[in-house]
Amino acid sequence: MPQQPPVRSTGSPPARPDASMSLLTNVMEHSLDDGYAEATARRAEAGGMPRTLRAKLGLAAGLVLAAVVVTLGAAEAQISAPVLAKEREELIDRVEAQTGTADKLEREVEALRSDVEERQRKALKTQGGEQGELVSLLAGATEVQGRGVKLVVDDAKDTDQGGGGPRESSGFSDTGRVRDRDMQRVVNGLWESGAEAIAINGQRLTALSAIRAAGDAILVDNRPLVPPYTVQAVGDGNKLRTAFQDSADGQYLQILKEDFGIRSSISDEETVRLPAAPSLIVRTAEPKTADTGNGGGPEAADTEKGTS
Repeated sequence: MPQQPPVRSTGSPPARPDASMSLLTNVMEHSLDDGYAEATARRAEAGGMPRTLRAKLGLAAGLVLAAVVVTLGAAEAQISAPVLAKEREELIDRVEAQTGTADKLEREVEALRSDVEERQRKALKTQGGEQGELVSLLAGATEVQGRGVKLVVDDAKDTDQGGGGPRESSGFSDTGRVRDRDMQRVVNGLWESGAEAIAINGQRLTALSAIRAAGDAILVDNRPLVPPYTVQAVGDGNKLRTAFQDSADGQYLQILKEDFGIRSSISDEETVRLPAAPSLIVRTAEPKTADTGNGGGPEAADTEKGTS
């Protein structure tokens, strides 16, 4: 009988390298608990919809409620739309009516202002006696025409210039701009040189006119002007121009031109037409004698004084 070869015993399989980390390996391989995994699988098979009747009824009730809210909102918007449109039309009508009323009142004010100015001009003519025309002319109540000069003053091309000069102490940060003080000196220089009537940018000046500043704007009788400033003066053209250029104010303007770049030019004009002043303030005073019956004391003297 043949002899069987000896059977070699097989050894145990080699140990895994991560055998010492079996807990960590188990966690990595089974990151989701088996129970949770099974529940997830069943939910996926059911299509993700709730299975219980209560859940289904709750979902249906929520959908119905949302539909009702949307429907009610749309119905309310549809009902309130005509009301809002009507209120808007009424508001527009009120605005238009009030605008018309304001325009009518503004026209009435302009008409009354024109009537008052015309009465003032007539009063100056009639109350001035033999010098009525002269008084009316000097007061600016009438239009004037004749020979004269035209002086144009404008800002410098570069208005950021600085330095000393005649305006160093006036606090102007921008010495290249024409200021109200400059126009005051120009106008006063023309009056002193013999001008009979003056207007700036068509704005007639009177004895009560004021030239002021509001920010960077120059106001003449509270009306803003913009550069270039055209000053027209009625008078003997050549004589008026020469007298102004030789005056201190004319030299002042020349210094502004040389040191700060302010542009200016003056020329004789054969015909200068100046409009009447847009508004006049008539002031008159009538002397009154003291009443001899009350002794003529200080109190009586005070009561006798009056202006109209």
